[in-house]
Amino acid sequence: QSQLVESGGGLVQPGGSLRLSCVASGFTLDYYTIGWFRQAPGKEREWVSCITSGGSRTTYLDSIEGRFTISRDNAKNTVYLQMNSLKPEDTAVYYCARYRFSYCSSLMRDISKWGQGTQVTVSS
Repeated sequence: QSQLVESGGGLVQPGGSLRLSCVASGFTLDYYTIGWFRQAPGKEREWVSCITSGGSRTTYLDSIEGRFTISRDNAKNTVYLQMNSLKPEDTAVYYCARYRFSYCSSLMRDISKWGQGTQVTVSS
């Protein structure tokens, strides 16, 4: 059974850093474009970032540009989201997602598989 499993979330102070990991099992990550979405309490899920299968193209939500970096290690079947200079408004459940297609998109209908999510809380 194919799965995406996120880890690395937690409680961090404003200005701090976290690195989220998304490990794929049951399928080869190499072939897929992978993204990160997040959902804050009482809000809709929003797209954060994505990376194409070869890692040649990355895109980011404007509000996190320059603070977050997405990367992948296909040998480890893992995609990462390095989050620096965290703000309270970054507090959310972060989800890893596998796309149906090869291109990046902010649309949830373009997602074929979701992870279970990992909680990130930014608070002093």
